[in-house]
Amino acid sequence: MTQKDPFQPLDDNARALARRLIDQARFGALAVISPDTGAPSVTRIAVATDPDGAPLTLISTLASHTGALQADPRCSLLLGEPGPRGDPLTHPRLTLDCTAHITDKAPLRDHYLAQHPKAKLYIDFSDFLMVRLDIQSALLNGGFGKAFRMTATDF
Repeated sequence: MTQKDPFQPLDDNARALARRLIDQARFGALAVISPDTGAPSVTRIAVATDPDGAPLTLISTLASHTGALQADPRCSLLLGEPGPRGDPLTHPRLTLDCTAHITDKAPLRDHYLAQHPKAKLYIDFSDFLMVRLDIQSALLNGGFGKAFRMTATDF
């Protein structure tokens, strides 16, 4: 028995929804591979965007996911939260396959704080690193029956 491909042809509405999910995200679930166990590990992170629209986060060297990203920069970021009503699986969400790049914090400091003003309490701590998540590919679930594959060029 052949199974129907669940992915729809990508269109401008899907691209716009994916962009909106990235631009409106304030937090997300980051998945990394633990260098100690080789097992997947997921954590919640604050998410912003850099001036080019790439996901950006601020992480502490004390966090286990920081060591994991330093050992293997491949990661996945899930964005999109259910609304106050209805089945959570009917709300749009975006899974981004990314490569993490630790970047100079100074030029992005004010840009990040404009999106996360409470981070002013810790952004200047020496153990906090700015990380840009470069999108490699993505899966967009725009709701029931609205699944799309995306590439880096779609962003």
